[in-house]
Amino acid sequence: MPATFQTEAVVLRSIRYSEADRVLHLYSRERGRIGAIAKGVRRVKSRFGGRLEPLFRVDLLLHEGRGELYTVTSAETVDPHPSLRERRDAIERATQACDAVLRLLDSQEPNRAAYNLLCRELRILDGDPAAASRAQALAFRLKLLLAAGFAPELAACASCGEREHLSAFSASAGGVVCPGCEAGSFPLGSEAHAFLVESLGRSLAEAPSASDRALGQADRAIAETLEHHAHVRLRRVA
Repeated sequence: MPATFQTEAVVLRSIRYSEADRVLHLYSRERGRIGAIAKGVRRVKSRFGGRLEPLFRVDLLLHEGRGELYTVTSAETVDPHPSLRERRDAIERATQACDAVLRLLDSQEPNRAAYNLLCRELRILDGDPAAASRAQALAFRLKLLLAAGFAPELAACASCGEREHLSAFSASAGGVVCPGCEAGSFPLGSEAHAFLVESLGRSLAEAPSASDRALGQADRAIAETLEHHAHVRLRRVA
């Protein structure tokens, strides 16, 4: 039977549908990634106002009908992230974060760690003008990999368990590798390795910094891990 339920969610993407409606891609706290339709939201006097825009964190009442899309019956703003929208670099990073969640987490199963991570990322970008950096964006992606269960092995060789001389990275092996297991890998310098380790060990608000060369290697390690294990290809972080 049709049911109505309440959930908190972040609007990942909004697509025009028919004359006055929008289809929403949402990442929800209680049900993971879901799709919903907001009827009449594009009308000037819509009861939803501007509360269902991308990057908004909202409290929703959704009606579950027979189709794949839920219907939004009520929406209240939890956090609109207003300052984020005033800076181009911040809104680009926030959009990248939402796109990563949209493409990596496609299950209608709750993942509180991923939801809380996305909410923290948007809050950080909204509150700190310096946060929209390449290093911080990569730290978010790496933590998202961890929340999704795809974090690479960084403490020992992913092939043989050796803990010394970890100077390369192999997505197919599952992480850093030693010289004896480096077939099919690419060089990973000590600075890039340290960046990956510290990004997982620190809070998102304290993402480490690194040189452009190290960040490029870290970006490649994250991207190849996503492609090999999650079959997801994201635009590299510039």
